[in-house]
Amino acid sequence: MLNLILFILIGLVAGILSGLFGIGGGVIIVPALIYICSFTQLKAQGTSLAVLLPPVGLLAFLEYYKKGDVDVKAGIIICITVLIGGIFGGKIAQAISPEMLKKGFALFMLIISLKMLFGK
Repeated sequence: MLNLILFILIGLVAGILSGLFGIGGGVIIVPALIYICSFTQLKAQGTSLAVLLPPVGLLAFLEYYKKGDVDVKAGIIICITVLIGGIFGGKIAQAISPEMLKKGFALFMLIISLKMLFGK
């Protein structure tokens, strides 16, 4: 029962922040599953990807689209290349050690955070 409540809370927070900031839910879901639910890095990433399949951002996208805040051409191109990149990323994630994967994820998040805090 506790896991059900945690999963619901993680989903709500990820959905709200995705719609609010235009971020992928994985930025919230992966760390939450690791540190709150004790998932491994690979299991957290796999679960996060499963979440992304059907609904991620569809309703938030529609709200942005209604206001004219979507570049459809860019979205289509990026979507296609994300599909291709996702195949390679999944293969790489399965091939490296879980510890290296976890550190790589943390480093990526740190670099992006520092750039957003101190960059132009």
